[in-house]
Amino acid sequence: MDLLGGYLPGRARLTIQHSRENLYHTPVVCNQCENAYCMNVCPAKAIKRNDQGIVCIDEDRCIGCGTCVEYCPIEMVKMDPDTRKAVKCELCHGEPLCVKACPTGALELVFPRKNR
Repeated sequence: MDLLGGYLPGRARLTIQHSRENLYHTPVVCNQCENAYCMNVCPAKAIKRNDQGIVCIDEDRCIGCGTCVEYCPIEMVKMDPDTRKAVKCELCHGEPLCVKACPTGALELVFPRKNR
């Protein structure tokens, strides 16, 4: 959602995967990979894991080379057309705005269970 209250799907940091003849629609967000390729290949070391375990991009350190975009296996890292820096879902620090803003309530934040 932008500051004026409108929706800008083209700027979203999630994608919707359509399957089964457009009958199923699944939101896809950054997996916060344990061994994050985007973080490993960043020449500026702009991508780090924060204290909550979320892989985050430091916009000030990002040089806009796009290497992280190229190496993300699920195409979740994008280049912001205004800043020309890399962006990705960072789960809004545990309170995803997409979940709050979804007009139909179709989105929810679910953490996978750890193997015991």
